[in-house]
Parts: sequence; structure tokens; C-alpha cells
Amino acid sequence: MAARLQHSLQFQTNSLTTFIFSSSFSNSIQIDFRSKWFSSSSSSKRSAASLYCTCSNTSSSNAFNSAPVTTKDDPFVLTTPLYYVNAPPHMGSAYSTIAADAIARFQRLIGKKVIFITGTDEHGEKIATAAAAGGSLPKGHCDAISQSYRELWKDLDISYDKFIRTTDPKHEAIVEEFYSKVLANGDIYQADYEGLYCVNCEEYKDEKELLENNCCPMHLKPCLKRKEDNYFFALSKYQKKLEEILEHNPDFVQPVYRLNEVQNWMKTGLRDFSISRASVDWGIRVPNDPKQTIYVWFDALLGYISALSEDQDQPSLQTAISSGWPASLHLIGKDILRFHAVYWPAMLMSAGLSLPKTVFGHGFLTKDGMKMGKSLGNTLEPNELVHRFGPDAVRYFFLREVEFGNDGDYSEERFINIVNAHLANTIGNLLNRTLGLLKKNCQSTLVADSSIAAEGNAFKDSVEKLVEKAKVQYESLLLSSACETVLEIGNAGNLYIDEHAPWSLFKQGGTSFDSAAKDLVVVLEAMRIIAIALSPVAPKLCLRIYQQLGYTEEQFNAATWNDTKWGGLKGGQVMALPNPIFAKIEIVSESEDGPVVEKKISKKKQKRPQSTVGA
Repeated sequence: MAARLQHSLQFQTNSLTTFIFSSSFSNSIQIDFRSKWFSSSSSSKRSAASLYCTCSNTSSSNAFNSAPVTTKDDPFVLTTPLYYVNAPPHMGSAYSTIAADAIARFQRLIGKKVIFITGTDEHGEKIATAAAAGGSLPKGHCDAISQSYRELWKDLDISYDKFIRTTDPKHEAIVEEFYSKVLANGDIYQADYEGLYCVNCEEYKDEKELLENNCCPMHLKPCLKRKEDNYFFALSKYQKKLEEILEHNPDFVQPVYRLNEVQNWMKTGLRDFSISRASVDWGIRVPNDPKQTIYVWFDALLGYISALSEDQDQPSLQTAISSGWPASLHLIGKDILRFHAVYWPAMLMSAGLSLPKTVFGHGFLTKDGMKMGKSLGNTLEPNELVHRFGPDAVRYFFLREVEFGNDGDYSEERFINIVNAHLANTIGNLLNRTLGLLKKNCQSTLVADSSIAAEGNAFKDSVEKLVEKAKVQYESLLLSSACETVLEIGNAGNLYIDEHAPWSLFKQGGTSFDSAAKDLVVVLEAMRIIAIALSPVAPKLCLRIYQQLGYTEEQFNAATWNDTKWGGLKGGQVMALPNPIFAKIEIVSESEDGPVVEKKISKKKQKRPQSTVGA
């Protein structure tokens, strides 16, 4: 079925002649707007006479293949969004980065060289406005907010490898080079544009996607009518190629319902978009027209590439690309899916560069079932959460309770109940009581190798199956399921120790004493495996587990996924003295008589919240 490509931009010429161009083309036709005279050294505005349409037949045999050839030795390049610095980090930013960090840590465990990229997007109208409102210059504002991201990432144990700022000189150099390549390919042209502009989105909007009074559906603020002389990127030229990429590479956009969203957008026809701003001073200057600045999205997306440049390198696209591109995974919020799944691949194709392997769009967070917002007074501050409850609790709750890809909800009561039940009780208490029994009866020393202690033991088989299951779930980005599977090992360990009751067997002495001592070895081996398998999610908690089992921090950091194989603990190994690895969270409130501890521990079975898929 022929796809309808609608192109409806309003151009105004020097002679004030105005026309609207809109057409339908079949799948075998592509439209290419460009100026016959336009070159990188030319900044004159084009006239109606210089516009022309080149229609060319394309066939599927010439389709661009977005799947680059990779080998097992290629690095796993993972990116978060580059966060906009109009305001300090919020919980949505933290969630994206926590998830990315868990993925990066897992990939390192399975032996991949990881390049984990995060950073800040620092150009555009919103930044200049926010800086002015705060009484500072844009650069000083960007410095302060970017630093607040670094500090939060440190508090949350984010193990990034590269932190890129779009105000870095190396980034600006690569943006200018990339722009020039796209220009040389004939995909940039100049024209007047008049439309409705959302300052918060930094994007022109179609009237059909706006709410009443031309309000942006994302920010609920009226869009401004704006008319500018801009440079445009010929996105419509890549309609057919993008359709073929999505059809032949279904893993390019994940989860599958995000792929469906992108394909539905594509059906309406791609329109060329403005990639410069004449009215915005805070940005990278257009190489062939310094009176204009490059559109913030055309600038920021290139941060994924410029981040790969080493600081000592002379910045260039070639050196950056050779350091790890293409990205293995772009992890983003669903609100910026279009930029990453449509605009970005078209830009890369224009410059002759490989496409990222996967774009994953996750959902939004709500609080107590309501959308978060300052006007509602229900914002969720990540700094406050991590300082109150610690990084392990914050990381675990959001990765365990939010099905990755879907929307998820936070409530303080459920947060406390979940982390207390899972981390303090199921995992922490199992380790503590087992080490307590070992101290009391075996002087904290293992009586046998864990492989010998578990001979003929069905519990060992169960743990091995769960570990393999968790590995597959991590690889499939099923982070919530992976947490649940690792927790099953803890549940199985608690059931095992309850059923075997080693405290009673120790009292009986003889062979019963020996059996009880081996039971403790078996449970502690399961705890060792948990410490590795859960480390992508709760690294500090897992380090404490490992240290209680008699290992050093260096040994923990050197562990790989292969160390989840049964048999790590050895006879004669001395365990640390029992010390709770995760204290139950208690809320302290103030009364007239002083502090009062309110225990927020629910004895009701926790039900996972219903997640909603973004439309």
C-alpha cells in the first residue's frame, strides 16, 4: 500500500511570494528539496525560482542496512539522554540513569568492554531563559546544573565512563564538522518558516497534535506563533529508507509497542524540520551563517558521538567514530522517542555514518498514581530520596517495581515496604542469621567446600537454574524480572534453612551436626551468588554481602558473571562476624514530646502496581 508523504511547509521568498507545497508519493518515489547554487560558503537566502524537486526511483535492493557488522570484541556503547540543564535533575532523569547503570554493570560482568555515556545538553532558548531568570549568564548556569548531575550520579553509584557537555569545545567542533557533511550531501537548505513553536520542547508543532488553545500536550502551555528564516534538514528524503529499516530491523526500536508508535508516526509522512534558529544566541553558530545557531536537537544528538573523543585528541568525526561508534543502546524516555528513532537515524544516514543498534524508550514515573509537577506540589526529588534511604534502596525499588519500558508509580509506603521486605528481610536477614549460626557453632569457619556440601542437593540445581534465568532477563533488558528472579534465590534460601532447621541439628550432635554445618555452607554459597547476580542493581549492598563472606572489595570488583557458578566458597574460609547489611527503614516524625518512630511495615502481601503503557 502506498505510503502518503505530506510535506506542508510555508516558504516566503524575497519577493514576498508565498506558496504551500503538499504532495503524495508512492513508496518508490523520494522527494529531495535543495538549491542548485547552495554550498557551504553561501549564506544568501534562496528564492522561489531556486527551489526544485528531484524525484528519483528507489528500490528495496538499495535500502540502507542499519545493522552494522559487529564482533564479540566490539565495545558495548550505552547512552542515557543528555539531560537538559534548564533545571536540576529530577527523578525521571535519575531513573533513566539508574537503569542504564544496571545494564552497564551487567555487561561488564559478562566480559564486555563497556563505554557508558551520559551528560548534559546545554544550548537553546530554554537555557538562556532559565539563566536570566536566575540572574546568571548561560555558561555559569550550565556549569552549576551540570555539576549537580555529576553529584547526584556519584550519590547513586552511577559508573559512567564518559560525561559529555554540549558546551565542550570538542563537541562543538564535531557538530560543525557533521553539519558540513550533511550540507555537502545536499540535505540542508534555507527557507522562511512560520509555525507554532513550543519553547519547552524546543520544537515546532503540527496543529493537529496540539490541545485546545494550541497548548502543547506535554507541557500544557500555549505554543507561540513564530516566523523565522531557518535552515532545514531534508528529513522527508529518508522516509522510505527509515520505513525499510524499521521493517527489516524490528529490534532497532524497543519495546515493540514503541516500534509501533514510531511506525504510526511514519505513516503520516515525514516533514523536513528546521535545524537552525535566528532568534537564539545561546548555541553553536551555523558554520556557513554565523547569524544563526544550530537547533538544540541537531546539536545535542551528536553528543553521543563527541563523547567518544578522548580529551587529548584533535576532535574530529573520524577519531570519535573509531573509538566505539555505533552505539549499542540508546536508553531514553518515551517523550523523546521521535528524535532518536526518526530524526537521528536520518541525520546519520545523511552524513554516511552507521546507525545505533537499538533505541529503547522507557515510560514515565508518577507519584501516588498522579503525574508529578511542581504546581501539584508532588514532585519527587532524587537527592532527597537517596539521602534519606540510600542508593541501594532507591536503585532497587525503581528497577524492581517498574516494569522496564512501561510507566511506573512511586508511593513512600510501598517503597518502604518493598525494600524492607526484600533487602532487609529476605536477603539481609537470611545472611545475618546464617552467619550467626556459623559463628555460634563453627567459629565462623566453613567446614567444607560448597561444591562438596551441596552434593546431591536439589537446592543447588534450583539456584543454578535461577541464575541462568536472571542472566537471560538482564540480556533482554527485563530488569524488573531479573530482580525478581534473584530474589527467588533468597526466598529459596530462607525456605531451605527453615525446613532443615540447622539450629536443632546442631543440638543433636554427631552426623546431624555435620549436616547442619554443611547446610550453612550451602546457604552462604547462595548468598555469594546473590551478591554477584544482584550487583548491577544494588552494588553497595552486594559489596557488603561479599565482605561478610570473607572477601575483599578488590575481589568483589574483580568478580564476573562466571563466578555465579556454584562452588566458590571453600572449606576453611573464615566468614566475617554477622552484622546487618541493610537496616529496616523507619520513619521518624516529630511530636510535642520529641521524635516518634513510625514503622511503615505492612504485613499484607505486596501487590505489584499495574503499569500503564504510554500511548
